[in-house]
Amino acid sequence: MRPAAFITGIAGMAIVIGLLLAGQARLNSGDGAAPDADAGSVTAELPDADTDRIKPPASLTDEDAALIARATEPAAAPSPPPSENATAKETAQSEPAPAGTPPATAAGKDSVELLRPTVENAGLLSFGKRRLQITGIIATPADKSCGSEGKQWPCGMMAKTALRLFLRNRAIDCDLPSDAWEDMASAACRLGQQDIGTWLVENGWAEAQPGSPLAAAGEKAKQAKEGIHGEDPRRRPAAAPPPEPADPL
Repeated sequence: MRPAAFITGIAGMAIVIGLLLAGQARLNSGDGAAPDADAGSVTAELPDADTDRIKPPASLTDEDAALIARATEPAAAPSPPPSENATAKETAQSEPAPAGTPPATAAGKDSVELLRPTVENAGLLSFGKRRLQITGIIATPADKSCGSEGKQWPCGMMAKTALRLFLRNRAIDCDLPSDAWEDMASAACRLGQQDIGTWLVENGWAEAQPGSPLAAAGEKAKQAKEGIHGEDPRRRPAAAPPPEPADPL
């Protein structure tokens, strides 16, 4: 081999190696700068930890708390219109009661149930040793006689019997605070929905007290000669039987 060609080959290889080393160094310097630039940009974009730290909320004043309470308070629902049943009930309560009707028991008034009443006369009941006077009436004594001379009849005993048959030993409700009274008590009583005092006056077996709501019913019974205001019911002629239908043939 010629010396010149050998030297030329060695020089070319040195140049190539130099170029490769220079390129590698350039590449190394470029890779190292890029991360620094990227890191710097990222650092610039990150917020300051001190500036972005969440600050504690300031304490609420009484005025702020009141405003929040009003803002969060639900709106009041509108009042529903009165129902037809309630309107009818109010109208019925405002209408006056017919004449002769005793006042109804007041709402919330005490009432007790009394069992097996014994009739002493038309207006006086007994429960063992306790006695109960029906209010609003004048009781008819059991020994009372009615009618003119020669035609008298035991109207008191008849009135007592009529009340006993009406009650038939059934339980009654009386306007009393308790069933443990002593000796004598006075109260309005009912058998079911029927007021006992009203029944006695309307049928003429007792008279209404002066000023009682039953006064009108008592006058009506007198005019009709009911009970003690009339003749002995035992002497009344028997009702004639209804006529037999005529034979169409």
